Amino acid sequence: MDEKKIARINELAKKKKETGLTEKEAQEQAELRKEYIEGYRRSMRSHIEGIKVVDEDGNDITPEKLKEIQRQKGIHGRKPGDNS
Repeated sequence: MDEKKIARINELAKKKKETGLTEKEAQEQAELRKEYIEGYRRSMRSHIEGIKVVDEDGNDITPEKLKEIQRQKGIHGRKPGDNS
């Protein structure tokens, strides 16, 4: 999300506290918040999907469900059908 939209979210939040929002502004705020949250979720999902869990001995102990997602996306050198 670009800086202008984040600034607008903050501007609407401040106005809501001070004077309240019109119906149109409240709708705009809801749409901007939804867009922000969707972007945040995409970012978190991408971050989590890139995690590789390794124990003290250097063994890969990444949960199988996460390994499967990584295989599908080719992350950490994992490939579809690979069981590593």
